[in-house]
Amino acid sequence: MRLSKIATRTGDGGETGLGDGSRVDKDSLRIAAIGDVDELNSSIGLVLSEHLPDGLKAPLLAIQHDLFELGAELCLPGQSRIGADHVSRIDENLEKTNAGLPPLREFILPGGARSAALCHLARTVCRRAERSLVALSRTEQVGPESLKYLNRLSDLLFVLARLLNRESGSGDVLWQPSGPGPVT
Repeated sequence: MRLSKIATRTGDGGETGLGDGSRVDKDSLRIAAIGDVDELNSSIGLVLSEHLPDGLKAPLLAIQHDLFELGAELCLPGQSRIGADHVSRIDENLEKTNAGLPPLREFILPGGARSAALCHLARTVCRRAERSLVALSRTEQVGPESLKYLNRLSDLLFVLARLLNRESGSGDVLWQPSGPGPVT
């Protein structure tokens, strides 16, 4: 489906159209999930706007395409566009990226290099998108691989943030249970 006109004015009353032509409320669980996946895709776009080490842009761009497929799946109830191959690709990237990192012995804070902080932000948006899909799956059909995909993707974004902090030389920001002290 191609949009030839962006301002259709058909949503002025609080409804929007799905890909199958049906109309739903803009605050429905399905539209919330579509919006969260769209926000996740935009967050990954922010990560991609940063200077990244060689080999990271292509997998992140592929993830953006996957997320567009997931949005299409959500826009067309009853369809599954995210499959086991998508999940396998995330698992492979996760294993490859994690292999070069030291074991995690402490909790880390979202931060460090700007690119890593943006990955952490994308990770939190991914978790929200996952929660939206879980909520939707309680009332409507959702592809089981889509839930797996988002769960694994949030893990990958966490590991990528660690990699980006290491590559930048800043390292992970470790949580200090008692805090660093008062700010004066």
